[in-house]
Amino acid sequence: MKIEIWSDVACPWCFIGKRRFEAALAAFPHRDSVEVTWRSYQLDPTLPEHYEGTELEYLSSRKGLPMQQVAQMFDHVAQQARVEGLEYRFDAVVVANSFTAHRLIHLAAAHGKQDEAKERLLSDHFERGKDIGSREYLTSLGEELGIDRGEVEELFTSDKYSGSVRSDVEEARSLGISGVPFFVIDRKYGLSGAQPAETFTAALNQAWQESNPLVLVNSTDGDACGPDGCQV
Repeated sequence: MKIEIWSDVACPWCFIGKRRFEAALAAFPHRDSVEVTWRSYQLDPTLPEHYEGTELEYLSSRKGLPMQQVAQMFDHVAQQARVEGLEYRFDAVVVANSFTAHRLIHLAAAHGKQDEAKERLLSDHFERGKDIGSREYLTSLGEELGIDRGEVEELFTSDKYSGSVRSDVEEARSLGISGVPFFVIDRKYGLSGAQPAETFTAALNQAWQESNPLVLVNSTDGDACGPDGCQV
C-alpha cells in the first residue's frame, strides 16, 4: 500500500496530522507493507526568503485579520498540538520561504532519510524557533542526518531538486489538492486535513481490504455452524 502525503514545513496542522497519522499507522496490522512518501507543497510560494516580522504579523497581514484574532487561532492550534505531544511556540517561529527546505527533504529521500528530515524540519520550525530558510541551519541539519555537507551545500549553488518540488506542487493541483495536509492512499482515497487517528485507521483498513480481498478457495460450502444451529 502506498501513501503519499502533501504538506508544507510551514504548516502547523501538517505536524499535527503527521502525529495522528503515525498513531493510526503504528496500530495498523499491515504497517510493514505500507510505503509512505512525503510530497512537497507550499502554502505561500511568494513569501520572500526571509520575512522581517513575526508569525503573528505575517499571518495577520496575509489573511487581513486582526492580530488578536490570529493570536486566538494560534492558541487553538497550540492546544491541539499539545494533545499530540507537541509544544508549539508561535512567538518564536521564524517566517521564511520553505522551498529550499523541501529540496532538502528530497535530498534526504535519496539517502533513505525522508521521514527523519520532515520530522526535524517541522519540529525545529514550530517547537524550537529554527530558521528553515537558513543555509547554516539546513546544512547543519543535513549533516546530522548523515548527508555529506557538500551535497547539502549544492542546494544553494544549483537548482538540484527544484524540479522535484515543483513537480509535487503541480501534481497536487492536478489531483485537486488546495490545502494541506492531504493524504492519498493508493491514488484511490484522499483524506484532507489533520483527521483524527480513528479516521486514518478506518481509511487504512478499507484500502487494505479492497486491495487484498479474501478469496474463497472451496467451491462448495462445508459443514459449519450458524445462528440457527449446526449442520448435521
